[in-house]
Formats: sequence, structure tokens, C-alpha cells
Amino acid sequence: MSIILQISQALLIIFSLLGLSAHAVEEDLAPESSTGLYQSEAIATQQSLVVTAHPLATEAGLSILQQGGTAADAAVAIQAMLTLVEPQSSGIGGGAFMLYWDHEQQALKAYDGRETAPAKADYRLFQKNKKPMPWVDAMVGGRSVGTPGVLKMLEVAQEKHGKLAWKVLFDDTIEQSREGFPIGPRLHKLIASGINPGLNRYSEARNYFYNPDGSPLPIGFIRTNPELADSLQLIADNGTQAFYLGPIATAIADKVQSITDNLGLLDKSDLASYQAKERDPICLPYKDYRVCGFPPPTSGGVTVLQILKLLEQHDLKTFAPDSLEFNHLFTQASRLAFADRGRYLADSDFVDVPVQGLLDQNYLKERSKLISIDKDLGQAKAGKPPHAMANLVDAQSPERPSTTHFVVVDRWGNAVSMTSSIEMAFGSTLMAGGFLLNNQLTDFSFKGISKGQIVANRVQPGKRPRSSMSPFMIFDADGNLHAAIGSPGGSRIINYVAQSLLLMFNSDLSLQEIVNQPHISNRNGLTELEAGTPVDQLQQPLEAMGHQIKVRDLNSGLHGFRRLPSNEWESAVDNRREGLALGE
Repeated sequence: MSIILQISQALLIIFSLLGLSAHAVEEDLAPESSTGLYQSEAIATQQSLVVTAHPLATEAGLSILQQGGTAADAAVAIQAMLTLVEPQSSGIGGGAFMLYWDHEQQALKAYDGRETAPAKADYRLFQKNKKPMPWVDAMVGGRSVGTPGVLKMLEVAQEKHGKLAWKVLFDDTIEQSREGFPIGPRLHKLIASGINPGLNRYSEARNYFYNPDGSPLPIGFIRTNPELADSLQLIADNGTQAFYLGPIATAIADKVQSITDNLGLLDKSDLASYQAKERDPICLPYKDYRVCGFPPPTSGGVTVLQILKLLEQHDLKTFAPDSLEFNHLFTQASRLAFADRGRYLADSDFVDVPVQGLLDQNYLKERSKLISIDKDLGQAKAGKPPHAMANLVDAQSPERPSTTHFVVVDRWGNAVSMTSSIEMAFGSTLMAGGFLLNNQLTDFSFKGISKGQIVANRVQPGKRPRSSMSPFMIFDADGNLHAAIGSPGGSRIINYVAQSLLLMFNSDLSLQEIVNQPHISNRNGLTELEAGTPVDQLQQPLEAMGHQIKVRDLNSGLHGFRRLPSNEWESAVDNRREGLALGE
């Protein structure tokens, strides 16, 4: 018996011990964003650490570190494996943002692998009869597919920071693809839920995720993917040119343009011209730390930092994490930050985004005066930060919670905090080369111009859609790497990460306790409380303060690490996902 199948059987034993039978999963269908709780275990390591959303991806990353690879090398191997074992959340058919800490150079890098709109696209992409399409009609099929960027981004980062040969970084996933991996409870439940109406519409995905009788693949089914193995072998042998210029590019373009019920615009020239970008991370002081996030086109960095700074005047350490005071204040800062996000944040290569103005100390100090300790603000209006464009109009775009986040630190002190996504669960549901293609273009606003005012996040040729992905790194007063964290969760990512950072700085909880904390979310609308947790007991007192409450599942996937006083690395694995931490 191969070691891979031995691992597969061991995973099934774990699933059984957790009481997660196929029957139990089928009897308890839930929204895509929640598939129950899993056993998560924190570890402390001396040198290296890998935390991902799937045990096989964690093992692949650690294997690369054990071979002498860096965090950049490990990131390539992890993303390759996640393409296979967590296809609903990310893959080489999607995009990502990576923060990379180069310990030797003492430099923080921000690598942008976000998808781009086709050259033929404009603000009318998601309109019919001059009106926005229903989101679900736009999402499934070719129309929503942007140029995938994660592979090019990984290649750029690995060329600068890697030590191993590119080719060996795909070995584990190629082998696993040919021998197969066991369908776990989470993937089974998401297939069975029917959350993505397109998953059984097109033959490739239908044949891959369902049995011939139409039932979802059961827990424990060994899913092989020889087509993905062939694609990864081409990429391993030839670099990303096989993906962007070679036969894989042809397969992607042909697939997108062959879907007659929702034809896409992506073609081979879009793939050939794609460029990953290195951007300047955005950092602000908070207490005795320097907190660093990713700049636009993601809104995550700016919005999370706004939340932190809006609450800086409050002594949050005097409030318990599940207290009425802490959670109310958190929602109020979030309202204000999301109001600004909706108007100003978009791809800064196309729109003049006032990042410095949005993070200006005096501006945030004035905005914080709108926060009351005992009354809900209601729907907040966008502020007027310094240097902001005057002719922008508010616009939202739906962002779905199928994303993944992983962190890596290697023996030299280099580190990765990377969030990767294909957007909706199972993306566009189109498959090419053995992997799913994204539907990230639906992260654009479906409106372009409203009453003579423009929407910052409108569709434009070659533009990157706004994101909420929020990879973060934190540094201590001496400039040493202290922590890294991030999460999936659509636009709620911002709330999940901001809440975790506030607790990291204002509580004595372990990092594992922090990521398992009950969630509260407010995106300048309803206040959402995580169902089945102590925080849902705040419903009545929050309603008395004016909040409109919705109790629901809030399924983050927070993964991170933090330096302990012992100088060891402390891991955190969100118990809402099936992740694993390993290290040495």
C-alpha cells in the first residue's frame, strides 16, 4: 500500500472519530459557509511552521521546508495541493494576494496575483437591457471568468525568494493527483448542498464531483485527477508559460468561449499579457506594533486598518471579548470603514484611491467621534478623506466566502501570509486542464455610472476587481516578525481578521483561542451574530441599542502564527475548517 493511500485511510479514521459520517453530513445540510466544527490543535515550533486548510496541503508545504526550501517554495507546493484537495475554495484557475517577509533583507513584499478583466470587457459586462443581471445568472459559465493570476504571482515570488528548483515543487501534488485523495466531510457537504447551481450543469464538473446516478461523491471516495497531474507536469517542466502561452492557455480560452448559455470574453491574448505585480504593503502603528496589510486592489488592508485605528482611543482590554461593549464598538468601527470601502476602494491602477487619506490620523480621529458607546450608528455614510475624488458614487458587489488562507515560516525566518480564491464555491464551475476556473469578475460592481457619477469598482479592460482578502503580518517594536494571519469569508474576511487582531493586541487569549472566538460581523448593515455560540446571547441587548440583528453561521477559516515569549512559533487553526498545523 502506498504512503499516500495510507494517509488517506488515516484521514478517514479521523473523520470517523469526529462523528462525521456521510449519512450525518447528508442529514444536516447547511449553507456553503458552514460545514460544522472540526478538532483543531495548536502547536509550538522552534524553526518552521505551516498552517493550511487541508492536512495534505500542510504536509506538502512541510515536505518542501524539510528539503531545504523557503516559505516561497512551500507556498507553490501548498497552492498546487489545494487545487486538488480543496477545489471549491482556490486553485491555479484563480487568484491570490501574498505578503512575503524576507528576513535577510528585512523587507516586506506584497505580491498581487489578482485576476484581470478581459481586454474586450467594459462596465456593461454584467448588464442586460441596461440593467444589472441577477448575480447567479452572471456567476455560472464563461462570463465571470477573469485571467487567473495565482501561478504567475507564485512564479515571480519563488524566483526572487526560493531556493529549490521550480520543478520539484509540484511532485507531491502530481503523485497525489494520480493516486487519488479521499473526499472529506467538508468537500462532500459542499457538493451535496447545491450551493452552486452550476456544479452539475456542465459535464466536466458533473462527472468530477458526482456519481453517475447524480449523487454527490461520498466521504472516503478516492478521487483521482490525471488531467490535473498532466497540467501540473507541464507547468513543472516549462514554468508558467505552459499556462499562459501554451496548451493550458488554449484549453482555458476554448472552454470560456464555448459556453453558449453564458459566453465569456476571456481569450488567449488576455492570458498571454497577464502580469503579476509587486506592490507596496500598507503599514500603521498600533500600540507597540507595526501592522501591515495588502494595498488595493483588495480593500482588506485599508478597511481592517481603519477599524483598528477608529477604536484606538478605547481601552478595549477592559472589555471581555464576548462583552456587549467590545462587540458593539467593533460593529460601529466596521460600519464606518465599510462605508468608505464601498465608495473609494478599487484597483488603484485605474482609479485614484485615496489610501493615505483614508488612513490619515486626523481623518480617522474625526470619524471616530461618530461612534457612541451605547447607541447603534445605523447605516454610515462615506466620509470625505483628504485627496478623495468627488464624483464617486457608492456601490457594492457580492463576494462569496469560498477562499483559503495559509501561513508559512521557514528555518531562516522568512514567512508567507497568503489568501487565495476562485470566489464562489467551485467558482464558475467550468473546468479546464483538471482545475476549476474562477468567477472573480463578479467581484466588480454590476453598475458603471449612476446619475452622472462613476463607480470606482466598475468593470474596465484589464482591471482587477476589488477584493476583501486580508493577509496580514505584524512586527514588534524592534522590527521583528511577530505574527501573521488571514482568513477566507468573502467580504466578512475584513471582520474576521480585524476582530482577531484586536483580540491579539487587547486580550491575554492564546492565538488558538482568538481564532476560535465567536464572530460578530457588520458590513454597514445588519449586525450578524454567530449562531450556536455565546455571542448570540447579545441579541436582545444589541437590539435595545438599535442594532438590527441576524443570527447565522459565520464560517471563517482563520490561520496564523504568533511568536511566543519563548521565541517559539505558536500556531492557530480555525476549528470551523479542517486545517492542520505542522512544523519543526
